[in-house]
Amino acid sequence: MFLYNTGIYIYYLAVRIAALFNAKAQKWVAGRQGWAAKLEEQLKEVKDKQIVWIHCASLGEFEQGRPIIEAIKAQYPQYAILLSFFSPSGYEVRKDYKGADIVCYLPLDTKEQAGRFIQMVQPKIAIFIKYEFWLNYLEQLRQHKTDTYIVSAVFKTHQPFFKWYGGIFRRSLKTYKKLFVQDEASKHILGTIGIHNVSVCGDTRFDRVMAIKEHFSPIEEIARFKCNSKLIVAGSTWPKDEDLLLEAYESLKAQNIKLVLVPHDITDELLRNTESKLMKHKLKYSRYTKGIDNNAQVLVLDTVGLLSRLYHYADIAYIGGGFNGGLHNCLEAAVYGIPITFSDHNYKKYNEAEALIQMGAAENVHTDGELLNAWQQYLDNKERLKEVHVKTRAYFMQNAHATETIMREVVF
Repeated sequence: MFLYNTGIYIYYLAVRIAALFNAKAQKWVAGRQGWAAKLEEQLKEVKDKQIVWIHCASLGEFEQGRPIIEAIKAQYPQYAILLSFFSPSGYEVRKDYKGADIVCYLPLDTKEQAGRFIQMVQPKIAIFIKYEFWLNYLEQLRQHKTDTYIVSAVFKTHQPFFKWYGGIFRRSLKTYKKLFVQDEASKHILGTIGIHNVSVCGDTRFDRVMAIKEHFSPIEEIARFKCNSKLIVAGSTWPKDEDLLLEAYESLKAQNIKLVLVPHDITDELLRNTESKLMKHKLKYSRYTKGIDNNAQVLVLDTVGLLSRLYHYADIAYIGGGFNGGLHNCLEAAVYGIPITFSDHNYKKYNEAEALIQMGAAENVHTDGELLNAWQQYLDNKERLKEVHVKTRAYFMQNAHATETIMREVVF
């Protein structure tokens, strides 16, 4: 654990340095200052209830955990739910989420802070979402004999659990009462290191995006913007995504096809950068918060909370994040039966991305020419669009109900 703990302190030092000039790092640091006093006040509000602690890295993992949170609130209202985040990207967006009684940052994973957090919260149950393996927290939960679970997890051979140096990581897995994994491959590889308390139940994001679709509420401004045009929605984009997108879209701008850009980061600096690119390509655009011009070719969605419903209006989607180490949620778009495009050399680490490509419902591209070709092949072929719709519908029906499986097996 010495090397692990040293790494944690080095990481903390690096974030403190980054906070001198990076807004996200500033929020990461500021959000954890005085965490114990803040938490103590929050715990007073739920002092008569036992706590279920649910931890998510960021916003994407929150969407995976949300069906579990809502199921617990509906079936076990006697519990209070504490929701923690590692990243400001999750906390800042969901700090007022009404489904949880307490929302907070996860304190740094040191022995002292993890011990104090667990001692204060005294969770009856702890649930980690997908990829969060904090060794000091897991050790504290083991010592407190807390029923601990991980849900929607995916295990691959490149992870430290399966390396010669991964002994402390393998031991940490013994904390879990059960590991709920997305696929048989994860179950098999865990079995090779002696972990057998595993249940294959799929990905709770399927339940989440299907619920969003089922309870869809219109966005009238987007409907008016689209009007009779075809619409490409580019979700959670980063600067390199935008470079690729705008080069490809330039060949379509004379056609009756509109584009909605949804940047992942909507800070003023990055939005100004996006606008300068649009002007360079001579594209007529407007920003959502400054008034929509329905005659514009491009709409920049400079607000949060609308993307999952926005895909309802799309004829085709582009999913961002591949250039920045993490492809964003393909399922939010695919649930509407539309084809998906993205650019990610490592897309195979995402089960849903690989599955969508295999069924012909998605394309991974590397150049603006490939992206333009993919868009045209889908948009100009009604039969192919119909086939995508049929196959994705079957795919979602096959993968639904992970939440129900988990709720049956977690012991409350």
